Amino acid sequence: MDKIYFKGMSFYGYHGVFAAEAELGQRFYVDLELSLDLSRAGESDDLNDTVNYADIFTCVQQLAEKERFNLVEALTARIAERLLHQFPLAEVKVKVTKPNPPINGHYDSVAIEMVRKREDYAR
Repeated sequence: MDKIYFKGMSFYGYHGVFAAEAELGQRFYVDLELSLDLSRAGESDDLNDTVNYADIFTCVQQLAEKERFNLVEALTARIAERLLHQFPLAEVKVKVTKPNPPINGHYDSVAIEMVRKREDYAR
């Protein structure tokens, strides 16, 4: 299976359990690994045979910046679900990093990573 990677997409969102997180917001980073067959795109050199990167970015941006979730887990799951519903992807790996969660201690960040397959959402 072929892959498309998005690394370090940056969004300002208002996700978190605490009132201050909902009021002040913070930066979130999203990495994607998208699995799909790119053989036609490789042969045709035609955008219609792949996924439009700008459309992928906009999809994630809508969720990260326009919606609000208490848990980073919920945001991560919604990104995976939306991508699988909107695009012809076989599998997605989504990693959402929250660099400044309200945890008293020393660390770089916390992150949630989920892998979902198209068949996980077959109805």
